[in-house]
Amino acid sequence: MKPVTLDPVDRQLIHALDLDGRAPFTRIADVLGVSENTIGRRYRRLRQAGVLRVVGAVASARLGYALWTVRFACAPASGVPIATELAKRPDTFWVHLLSGGTEIACTTQSSIVEEPDVLLLDKLPRSSRITSVSAHQMLHGFTRLGRWSALSDEQIAALQVPVDPAEEVTFDDADRQLVQVLADDGRASYGELAAASGLSESTVKRRIETLRRAGVLSYQLDISLRALGFQAEARLWMIVRPSAVASVASALAEHEEVQFAAVTTGPANLVAAIACRNATHLYEYLTERVGSLDGIQQMETAPVVRTVKRSGSLLPL
Repeated sequence: MKPVTLDPVDRQLIHALDLDGRAPFTRIADVLGVSENTIGRRYRRLRQAGVLRVVGAVASARLGYALWTVRFACAPASGVPIATELAKRPDTFWVHLLSGGTEIACTTQSSIVEEPDVLLLDKLPRSSRITSVSAHQMLHGFTRLGRWSALSDEQIAALQVPVDPAEEVTFDDADRQLVQVLADDGRASYGELAAASGLSESTVKRRIETLRRAGVLSYQLDISLRALGFQAEARLWMIVRPSAVASVASALAEHEEVQFAAVTTGPANLVAAIACRNATHLYEYLTERVGSLDGIQQMETAPVVRTVKRSGSLLPL
């Protein structure tokens, strides 16, 4: 895949969508000082090139779900079929083949309200080709706001959407239907959402605004890092001194290379996903930036060789 080159307007558009993935093109155009046609054309080009898409995401913790990162070690030649089966499951979000295809990492969830006694590992695939499984609950995530840094403070303020996590909301079957559509396309029309949920378009609009204002629903950018020229992705598992976990996680979240960092249960108490331009960049990042952080006692690095599922969407093999 030939990397896509982004110009300043592309970066401003991506930053705007990172702040509000469902913002009308008219509002984005007004904030950026360009025409609505320009914004629409740029978005369609990036979407069709596989660079980005907007997805709706539910704050699992608000609805009584726990997020887990699960690692599978597999026999040779069995990684792809097992990862494919994992990707078909509705409760998995990210599925990666690691380390030459003999290891799989996935993110999944379990309800701590509706099924508190169900063992997570009982729900995962059973196969003699899986040689080991370890599951770690993600206790707290760290991300860096304004990752693209293409907009001014005034532009950011004009696009940010206020959230009130204290607002109480219910979440019913109609909401689940809405989220299912938004998980595939966060910019789906109100007509499409109404058809999927059986609600009127005005009710749909009011409902998703309520869920978003309460922090239950958010819109995230699903970015293809390889389409942008980042050819060396990896997962890091770190054992960090307990008193330094929060500070190390916060520091990692500020690094350009880090896509996310999360404090987890288990021997390795911090996990991070990173993206670098190539192996040289990865080496420099690990030795110079991560290596300089005080408190990291041990670290394991696993290269991502293939992404099978990204942000809840099944990707072609």
